[in-house]
Amino acid sequence: MAEAIYAVGDIHGHVEKLQEVLECIERDGGHDAKIVFLGDLVDRGPDSQRVVETLRLGVAQGRNWTVLKGNHDRMFEYFMEPSPRPDLRLRLDLYWLHERLGGDKTLMSYGVPFSADAKLGEIHAAALEVVPESHVTFLQGLPYHLQLDSQLFVHAGVRPGVALENQSVDDLCWIREPFLSHTGAYPWMVVHGHTPVDQVTHFGNRICVDTGAGYGRALSVAVFEGKSTWALSKDGRQPLTPM
Repeated sequence: MAEAIYAVGDIHGHVEKLQEVLECIERDGGHDAKIVFLGDLVDRGPDSQRVVETLRLGVAQGRNWTVLKGNHDRMFEYFMEPSPRPDLRLRLDLYWLHERLGGDKTLMSYGVPFSADAKLGEIHAAALEVVPESHVTFLQGLPYHLQLDSQLFVHAGVRPGVALENQSVDDLCWIREPFLSHTGAYPWMVVHGHTPVDQVTHFGNRICVDTGAGYGRALSVAVFEGKSTWALSKDGRQPLTPM
């Protein structure tokens, strides 16, 4: 029998939702269940520090977990460099600490003082003092994708017509179009987050597991076992069929 694989959507700093999902997965697949976290661990929610620590500790303890890098995780990683740098995929009018992106909430979860009139250098210096090096190292080491059998797990998506080894990491954690509107087949079923949907949705060539936890909605899980796919909730598995 094929091993079940559980894919968890964008967490965005909601540790209580993460704990509920982990309990749900353990009821369905046991303590050693194979879990792929699709990135965007941080930002917007109040508990980014606890989310990162929960996943870092689980990986360090040898749990059967793979944590992928989302664009929000990369923005945090870039900010924590000795000289903070912007992610070049950001729009000109946005920056990581903008309330729309939620980096301010991430730093507040680590106890970094934050106010609208604070200088960037002061915020950066305070962050370097209190964000554990183990968290920065963890973020730096996150992979951008994971291929397992016929599934490709990735945060944002892929560029159609480009071989996996030639995909840009910028696309893997940022792309929307032309990925979202592409209807042709890929060499794999692409399992992703990044672009929220109302419920876990099977589009035929891709499955989106981001249901908007960062905007106060649910944190969701998809299950893959052999050629079958389900959405998982506290009520159990519900079959996923293409739209």
